[in-house]
Amino acid sequence: MKAVIYHNARCSKSRQACSYLAEKGVEAQVIKYLENPPSVTELRELLSTAGVTPHEAIRTNEAEYSELGLSPDTPAEELLAAMVAHPRLIQRPIVVTDKGVVIARPTELIDRIL
Repeated sequence: MKAVIYHNARCSKSRQACSYLAEKGVEAQVIKYLENPPSVTELRELLSTAGVTPHEAIRTNEAEYSELGLSPDTPAEELLAAMVAHPRLIQRPIVVTDKGVVIARPTELIDRIL
């Protein structure tokens, strides 16, 4: 089985997800999303497949969230655009397999798509 992981090496949860995939024998393509963020279309599709709203997938504790005036009332398209422009706002790690997409928090959620 193969997977894609949107990864931030500075994030412990992201590192745990990479290790978890390796332990399960899953070959993972690593996308360093801070350097290569997904497009708005790609992010919209990932979140839709994962069954989460843009606000559920945004890191509300990041400074950019408040600096940009974002809130639960911000329209989804504005949230998506903010996440692409400021990829630190994207909740991580996002793991993709042929069986689906999860935001792997907790890491064991990966089992749903293996």
